Amino acid sequence: MEPILLAYVGIALMTGLTFIGSSYGVTIAGNAVVGAMKKNPDALGTYIALSALPSSQGLYGFVGYFMMQKFLVADISMLAATAVFGAGLVLGFAGFYSSIRQAQVCANGIAGVGAGHNVFGAAMVMAVFPELYAILALLVVILIGGTKPQSKTSHLLAERFLSPNHSNIWI
Repeated sequence: MEPILLAYVGIALMTGLTFIGSSYGVTIAGNAVVGAMKKNPDALGTYIALSALPSSQGLYGFVGYFMMQKFLVADISMLAATAVFGAGLVLGFAGFYSSIRQAQVCANGIAGVGAGHNVFGAAMVMAVFPELYAILALLVVILIGGTKPQSKTSHLLAERFLSPNHSNIWI
């Protein structure tokens, strides 16, 4: 497999899974809003705030793409391509799963507010916990993205000049 293809598969996983998770999560919370509106239509602002939370993971996937974009060059090394692929896996799956689980917490908060209970603050706090793992995955991508991209050419030059068979002026 060509290294650039592996990197693009990682980017596709990163963005695709976070986007799908966010859309699925917003749908879960949106369905809860529809049910809660029947009981308490005056709390629409609260419902919107809770139902929008699962959309943030999709934004993390988008940010992750921009962090990895500098690696997407034709002569990317296999090491760099594997790093992009791994970053895509981490953020893609963490964003997908945390968005769905966050939406379930938000849906319960929406149902509670709809039933007339004062649970908005607690629901917001509890909804942050699943998102923490998507944020940590984004931090992993940012840390990987902060490294200097290595092309095959620069990698070969480094190997040539750092090999024990090469006469070095510093030795």
